[in-house]
Amino acid sequence: ELQPWIVQFNSLMDRLQAAIEQLDAFNADVAHEMRTPIAALMGHIEVALSRERPAGELRETMAMSLEELQQLSSLVDDMLFLSHADRGARARRGAPRSLRALAEKVVEYHELTFEDAAVSASVTGDAQAAVDDALIQRALSNLLSNAARYADKGSAVVVRIEPAHAGSDTARLVVENRGTTIEAQQLPRLFDRFFRADRARSACQQHHGLGLAIVAAVARMHGGRTLAESAGGVTRIGFELCCECTAPPPRRPEALAELPVATAPERSMQPAA
Repeated sequence: ELQPWIVQFNSLMDRLQAAIEQLDAFNADVAHEMRTPIAALMGHIEVALSRERPAGELRETMAMSLEELQQLSSLVDDMLFLSHADRGARARRGAPRSLRALAEKVVEYHELTFEDAAVSASVTGDAQAAVDDALIQRALSNLLSNAARYADKGSAVVVRIEPAHAGSDTARLVVENRGTTIEAQQLPRLFDRFFRADRARSACQQHHGLGLAIVAAVARMHGGRTLAESAGGVTRIGFELCCECTAPPPRRPEALAELPVATAPERSMQPAA
């Protein structure tokens, strides 16, 4: 008779232990991410103060320091946003509108990014949903930025929009690109804060690793969930959202088993984290 209670209690302790370990790791990650720009900022100032310097050199030092401060400010803003989402903040929904129209605005915003990455971009499908326009644009901006960064040159980035299931009140937004396949064991961690699938890439140093965590937060705020799949050189990352409901969503990423593989080579709106 006591065994079910013992099992439940042990399960509770295991969840608490996992939460504590996650919090410890998170604190360490935050300290690491903030230490780098702070150390760079201190170094710039110490060098500038080490001797008399002409005004031009001082302006250059101030410009570098401002860049580091902007990175710190962006990190703090993203952390505050994620904190609000974790405390159960919900999206402010407007009237139902075309998700394709929102996606096309974000694609247009990233036009120069795609040109620099030598990839094209397009939007397929559509769905009507009552959403927070700014949050959806922010999530799509992060997804498109990641896709452009890791897509093969000359390939296409595709934003796919469709109802998640026939007759359901959910919609799916997925960004697809062709490039290096992400290992299966890394897929569930893509939406973790500060996680980078490949820390050796030089571009990683320019980003906090919060972009996909923000995507997951936006999905939760719309009663949705994250989605991730990578196989055969095609990676699809996105989210489902509940068009009108407010029920809390599951948080674990799921594979996009039913999505077809494309044959074609894919605050208000803000730059990706």
